Amino acid sequence: MNRINIICLGVKDIGKSIQFYRDGLGFKTEEKDKDPKVIFFNTSGTKLELFPLESLAQDIDENNPPKKTGGFSGITLAYNTKSKEEVHEVIERARKAGATIEKEPQDVFWGGYHAYFSDPDGYYWEVAWGPDFTFDEKDMLEI
Repeated sequence: MNRINIICLGVKDIGKSIQFYRDGLGFKTEEKDKDPKVIFFNTSGTKLELFPLESLAQDIDENNPPKKTGGFSGITLAYNTKSKEEVHEVIERARKAGATIEKEPQDVFWGGYHAYFSDPDGYYWEVAWGPDFTFDEKDMLEI
């Protein structure tokens, strides 16, 4: 078991989240409906899925669905860039899409450059560049 096929985010308002990810950040999808039951975005190597939060909780356990308590869950998503300048570009795109910028772009202790934003449901994204980052032919980070 050495792959992740889908990352699913439970969202409160799927229409608002589609607008944020597809229209604001530019995530690619074949879905045209503005209010689908579920949506998948095509990313390099892994799909990003948005699923209504209540439906996701019911899917996990119909009789005792888990509760989302809010706050930091200990998980971040990441977008790795090919330059410091691209960190700024992505953060500005996220800002225009309605993200909350949690940390403005800045140097980081490990020699890279990064920033954080959160989406409409409070999921945290790191946008990072590293001097040793390289990418394969499918734009996947090689570490």
